[in-house]
Amino acid sequence: MSSEGLRAPRQIRVVFLGVMLLLAATLGWLGWRLLQQDQQLLGQRLAERREIAADLTVAGLEKRLSSVEHDLSQVLVAGEAPKMPAEADAVLVKFLPTGIRVWPQHRLVYYPELPEAPEAPATLFLATDELEFKKTDYSGAIAALREPANSTDPKVRAAALVRIARNCLKNGQVQESLKTYEQLASLGPVPVGGMPAGLVAKAGALAAFEQQKDQAALTRTALALDRDLQSGHWPITAATYHYLAELAGRWARDTEVNPAPRVALAEGVEWLWDRWRATRDRTTSAGGRTSFDTPSGPVLLVWRFSGNTMAGFAAGADYLANQWLANMKPLLDSQGVRLALTTPDGRPVLGSAPGADAHPSIRLSSATQLPWTVQVFNTSDSQGAFRSRRGLLIAGMCVLLALILTGGWFVGRSVERELAVARLQSDFVSAVSHEFRTPLTTLCQLSELLRRGRVASEQDRQQYYELLHKESDGLRRLVEGLLNFGRLQAGQMPYRFEKLDAAALVRRSVAEFEQGQQAPKHRFEVETAAEPAAVHADPEALRCVFWNLFENAVKYSPDCDTVWVELARNGRHIEIAVRDRGVGIPPSEQRRIFERFVRGSAARESNVRGTGIGLAMARQIVRAHGGDITVESEPGKGSTFRVLLPVSTERKFTTDEHG
Repeated sequence: MSSEGLRAPRQIRVVFLGVMLLLAATLGWLGWRLLQQDQQLLGQRLAERREIAADLTVAGLEKRLSSVEHDLSQVLVAGEAPKMPAEADAVLVKFLPTGIRVWPQHRLVYYPELPEAPEAPATLFLATDELEFKKTDYSGAIAALREPANSTDPKVRAAALVRIARNCLKNGQVQESLKTYEQLASLGPVPVGGMPAGLVAKAGALAAFEQQKDQAALTRTALALDRDLQSGHWPITAATYHYLAELAGRWARDTEVNPAPRVALAEGVEWLWDRWRATRDRTTSAGGRTSFDTPSGPVLLVWRFSGNTMAGFAAGADYLANQWLANMKPLLDSQGVRLALTTPDGRPVLGSAPGADAHPSIRLSSATQLPWTVQVFNTSDSQGAFRSRRGLLIAGMCVLLALILTGGWFVGRSVERELAVARLQSDFVSAVSHEFRTPLTTLCQLSELLRRGRVASEQDRQQYYELLHKESDGLRRLVEGLLNFGRLQAGQMPYRFEKLDAAALVRRSVAEFEQGQQAPKHRFEVETAAEPAAVHADPEALRCVFWNLFENAVKYSPDCDTVWVELARNGRHIEIAVRDRGVGIPPSEQRRIFERFVRGSAARESNVRGTGIGLAMARQIVRAHGGDITVESEPGKGSTFRVLLPVSTERKFTTDEHG
């Protein structure tokens, strides 16, 4: 092959590789731009979702607040409140000059002010070592206790029971003191020392159990006192509540105590009470709304005025979450967002505030007139879904790039193969032209000499005739070989299979080859098995195979005049080996030597005549017989071609089986 022929595929390969790299780079750049646009689109979609959710949330909260304000107006006019959920963390109150009304009842753990409250706080009453009863003569109370049915004043009875219980406790009569406190507890809400008798009884029992050092009873009574405080059943003041709550927590410190979820409501109502007292004698606005941050937690406060009367609404964070925002949750989830409410100064009310990189949509309290600043931000799930989409897009781009590169590689291989086939065909045409030119030149020269009678003697004439016959026979065999090759390629090669002896066919083929003067300087050594080697084959097709192998052995072994032909039984196959000691075939060429138009480097370097179709025809013919042909070769030591044919299972030969 010429250097120009070798350079062309390299140039095409380089150009093709450059085109593929340019295509891959263009696709990568387009993918990168697509990802950037997708990132921008992602940000826009997330922002749109946040903005829509923020507007809907503000509208929903405003609707709820307007409904509360309408209810407060109804409370001011009609004096009755709408029904509220039993377990809701919210309360409606109405402040009147004559007192306070609360809906629902027992929702507050303490009240800002009680009617007819004593001047001395209950804490002082319980903490003083010596009880001093002023303005009341209790001398008859003790006698009355002995005859309870004669007692007509429950307050007098309650005060006397407290006196007796404390005196018993001072004298070390703990059990008598506890019995007296049990009688006191039966009086329930009767006020004594500014507290309901039931709560005074439990507080006194704690002192008795403390003196008795009964830790189990202390804990049990402290928990019962805490439950009573949190139930809101007893109307007490803030001072009383905090004192008793601290007392219950002291003795139940090793046990979980109710965390007082309603304390924030009471603190919020207390704030409303203070506002009403500060403004009831003045001209005020119709009402207001705010988020009040009490020591026990944030509380929503809404109020309306009507003269010297005020109606108020207080709700904790649980009420907002379970009653107001629960209906919005499906909408927020569908938009892939979460909500956080904060006070105008940034303190959290509901939900956790987003991080610095969350980019929330914010609705300020000053703009919405809501008690809170509304912050809406995307959840990690929504962002994860968009990231998953981006990952899918990247994966698709990678697959597309891989398909383009793979397809380009296959196209490049196909183009390279077609170019190789084109070069081989060109070499084949050149070889065939050379094969035709040499004998045709001889035929023309000899024919011209004979036609003009320019023959020196009869012996020369006879020699010319022999040369004409030899060259004509060579041209005939060349044309027949080309025709057979064309039939094989088209799949139209006719075969006439018959039962024959392979050994006899090999010996006859060797004899005909030697008689044809194809190898005047070479001799063949044939070694076959003694018994017949039966095969089912086309004798003419196999003879073509053997002649191709013999010609190759003679052509490529110029320094050795012997060719060895061996036939042996190899299992269920007949093996015919043609061995020479010629130039050999490099290992890199042994796989391609049976391809059409392929000729070894030794043939090109030695200028050996040939077309490159002989071994390709031989393999096709042998495989059509159910066999195969292989080669074993080493450069400089010769080659061995082995033809394997399946053994025929029939026992009878044709009449011409031995030739």
